[in-house]
Amino acid sequence: MELQKEPVGDLQLHQVLRMNEGDGDNSYSNNSFLQKKVILQAKPILQETIVQLYSKSFPECITMADMGCSSGPNTFLPIWEVMEAIDESSRKLNRKNPILQVFLNDLPGNDFNFIFRSLPSFHKKLEEEMGGRFGPCFIAAMPGSFHGRLFPPRSLHFVHSSYSLHWLSEVQEIPLNKGNIYVAKTSPPGVHKAYLNQFEKDFTAFLRCRSEEMIPGGCMGLIEESKLDSFNLPIYVALAEEVKDVIRAERSFTITRLESFHVSWDSCIDDRCSMDKYTKGKYAAKQVRAITEAILARHFGDEIVDVMFQRFSIKIGEYMETFKGAFTTHVVSMIKA
Repeated sequence: MELQKEPVGDLQLHQVLRMNEGDGDNSYSNNSFLQKKVILQAKPILQETIVQLYSKSFPECITMADMGCSSGPNTFLPIWEVMEAIDESSRKLNRKNPILQVFLNDLPGNDFNFIFRSLPSFHKKLEEEMGGRFGPCFIAAMPGSFHGRLFPPRSLHFVHSSYSLHWLSEVQEIPLNKGNIYVAKTSPPGVHKAYLNQFEKDFTAFLRCRSEEMIPGGCMGLIEESKLDSFNLPIYVALAEEVKDVIRAERSFTITRLESFHVSWDSCIDDRCSMDKYTKGKYAAKQVRAITEAILARHFGDEIVDVMFQRFSIKIGEYMETFKGAFTTHVVSMIKA
């Protein structure tokens, strides 16, 4: 039986790249606890950035965009954190809360319907916990690639992106990388160079587009994942220095803060101490599957996905028995020059 499908490199990535939709067992919504933990750990930096932005100009309406929002409960977390920070600042300064306009951006294949079915619950929570203190919050979708322009000039006050910027705009035409689907110890030097070149090109384009779309003094809070599983073919896991180099070379933004922290692969399992290695492996594999299933199935075929992740869960469980795997995350806060 022939399982090989048309290579992803022959297609535009936006046609095949998406997180698993809905709220089923393998959905991104139910397998994104690690991403939630990272958003919560980065919360103080995000809120500090928002307070600084709001205290400088007190806009009547704050317009923000979340680049790579995906779907599920994590989509609303950054919005809520922004609203908390603005509400606290307004009360301290005895000012009326502003209106908040939020654009949720992701590729067209993203499950936006799931997001908008959740909006009534979000607005109910807003009413119950904010008690009517916060002004109207308008939420809309903006489908499209964040590697290109999405908004009119000088229309955004704040841009947020979490666990998204490691995705590249296209699959690299790289030298022979036998036995690997990503940069590995056995990869020749040209493979790393090809990925780094594409990352620099894509991140520069991202910064340039956001610079044109943001007002002077507008802020950006980026969370750039720096250690991800090797199944994610069209990504580059940038080092902190590589991220800083691109930002400085592009020259549109000034870095106000850059911090890195580590989150272990099994940190979101409450009873991980009592779990055997294979149960831990199954948990870790489901998180990777929620992110990569669509692109892997398009390349290798739907027929082998279940077997692929079953084998992967065993391998990753055995690996975690010996080594403590961890994701390194860079949080960058920037102001438009």
